[in-house]
Amino acid sequence: MPEPTKPIRGPLQGVRVLELGQAIAGPFAASFLAWFGAEVIKVEPPGIGDPLRSWRVVREGTSLWWYAMARNKKCVTLNLRVPEGQRLARELAARVDVVVENFRPGTLEKWGLGYQDLKRVNPRLILARISGYGQTGPNSNKPGFAAVAEAFGGLRYVTGEPDRPPVRPNLSVGDSVAGLHAALGILLALYHRDAKGGQGQEIDIALYECVLNLMESTISEYDGAGVVRQREGMRLTGIVPSGTYPCADGTYVVIGANGDSIFRRLMAAMGREDLGSDPRLAQNEGRSRHADEIDLAISRWTIERKAAEAIAILAEADVPAGPIYSAAEMLRDEHYLERAVYEEVRLPAGGKLKIPTLAPRLSVTAGETRWIGPQLGAHNSEVYCDWLGLTASELERLASAGVI
Repeated sequence: MPEPTKPIRGPLQGVRVLELGQAIAGPFAASFLAWFGAEVIKVEPPGIGDPLRSWRVVREGTSLWWYAMARNKKCVTLNLRVPEGQRLARELAARVDVVVENFRPGTLEKWGLGYQDLKRVNPRLILARISGYGQTGPNSNKPGFAAVAEAFGGLRYVTGEPDRPPVRPNLSVGDSVAGLHAALGILLALYHRDAKGGQGQEIDIALYECVLNLMESTISEYDGAGVVRQREGMRLTGIVPSGTYPCADGTYVVIGANGDSIFRRLMAAMGREDLGSDPRLAQNEGRSRHADEIDLAISRWTIERKAAEAIAILAEADVPAGPIYSAAEMLRDEHYLERAVYEEVRLPAGGKLKIPTLAPRLSVTAGETRWIGPQLGAHNSEVYCDWLGLTASELERLASAGVI
């Protein structure tokens, strides 16, 4: 069984979390809590484990993603679909502060693990529930993956080129955003319970509502003025200039110069003082009306220069600009390296792997990696024997019966 390489510490030291979720949203919420010191017990189906163990790039039978997503967690196996597994889950829930789950609404209730069931064994429990559409409403029982939530929540509608179908970012943004919302909700509930003398509670996180939280003023603009924000490709509606521009080396540079004084500095750096002093373009409202003219001028300037040269000129002019990085470029960049954004860990089968740290950075109670994602069932003995008092022979019987 793997042992922590560092003692558990951090602002959440002493908080116990039972993770019943799988894949991304629930596990990411628990990863965030574990990073800052919570003791997280991750429950996985016997034999197969969390699907994420085999997602995307796999080495020696384990996804490279797994080592970061499951870091600092104690992994146990448990079949939640059988009565004895459900009984053990309730016993574990009685000994934790928080349960995180991301099953379809009604699933926990079917297993006798709903909020009312768990509250009877642990009145102070906080249950964070993540689902596509929330625990109530006409869509609540529908399956709701992040891709659907990003569409239903409006993000996909505004993403892409104006004359082409909506596109998706090549990431599960809805899941990650929901995980962060869940972690925030849990922290709020812990504060209410422990600092304010309150009680446990149920937290309802809907993926589409988390996506909606990213949608800025789109709802109010339509309700108040009938304006539907559309896809703008490489631009940002109503904020000019703020876009992506081609360079001579076949790459692109992102420039954000929508502040009035920044715009003037950009035009001076480009040798276009005529545009910088043009009264039509003095403020963002006027620039928005002439976005095509401004973007054309910027593109003509950037296309004559390599990205590094353009960025250097703009840095000298104090204009926000930067490259569009791939993972390879991020791993080499001196700013990332200086801030120790990555840490190198050893893999069980040998070799090393860089994994990213988690933000935010706390000056006194920083988070840390204590160990990487463990093997399936690595902590069965510790959790079931030390927490629940089971014997080795009982563990053997439960394993033979397919309960753990």
